[in-house]
Amino acid sequence: MTIIDVLVKPGSKRPGLSRENGELVLRVRERAIEGAANEACIRVLAQTYRVAPSAVALVRGLRSRRKRFVVALPAKTEGRR
Repeated sequence: MTIIDVLVKPGSKRPGLSRENGELVLRVRERAIEGAANEACIRVLAQTYRVAPSAVALVRGLRSRRKRFVVALPAKTEGRR
């Protein structure tokens, strides 16, 4: 399990994940209306960590730009390469 704190910038022209001033910034095209930006954040983080969107959960900051997500990473199996 990995905890990720991000600053979300909804309605961005150039979506993406970057580090600015030591902080992880997640830009999404979707506006912060009816949870659309939160859902977009979950999709981006799922793609970034190569997990299903159901493995990403918003745990803090539902209505804030500063959010905390938890990503359930798959367990590494020993002996497989």
